[in-house]
Amino acid sequence: MKFTKIPSDAFQKLQINAGILTTDFTPATGTIGESGQIGATTGGISFTATPTYKDYGEDIDNCPKNTKELKMVDSWEAKASGTFVNADTAIAKSLCGAADIGTADATKITPRNDLKDSDFDDLWIVGDYSDMNGETNGGFIAIHLLNALSTGGFQMKTADKAKGQFAFEYTAHYSMSAQDTVPFEIYIKAGTAEA
Repeated sequence: MKFTKIPSDAFQKLQINAGILTTDFTPATGTIGESGQIGATTGGISFTATPTYKDYGEDIDNCPKNTKELKMVDSWEAKASGTFVNADTAIAKSLCGAADIGTADATKITPRNDLKDSDFDDLWIVGDYSDMNGETNGGFIAIHLLNALSTGGFQMKTADKAKGQFAFEYTAHYSMSAQDTVPFEIYIKAGTAEA
């Protein structure tokens, strides 16, 4: 049984529970701001960050495919997806991506055919991490999506004797003002004992 083991610190490094989606998180203090969670979810939240590579040696005679010195990252695609089980005008506007909440009628969301800078917003996926996840000093894994925009559109699914569900997909975006900044960041902080 030499290799049928788990690391001795495995439980101290687990991400647990479903986590939350928020627009306001401070990793230095591990706190969620006043705007709090965007909505309640079901089935958890998925995050994928997939790089696209360019092999500059692929058309060079006698150069082996995937030579590491000639491989470059072209870009990253970072997405968060899941399902909300509640909705309000802010969630509906966010899911539409390019949309406005009415000024004369605050119950109305009007989609647009053009994007505005204000349609993009930073999002955070934050989940409990480590065996010390108390209220004050709890550990966390936080993923910061920069310039996120709903790219999954507005979806609503109803069911008999069940809650409505609103599937979401947000994609992080590069910016012309910071073209070398990959549009996501990951923070992993172990918890400490509560005082």
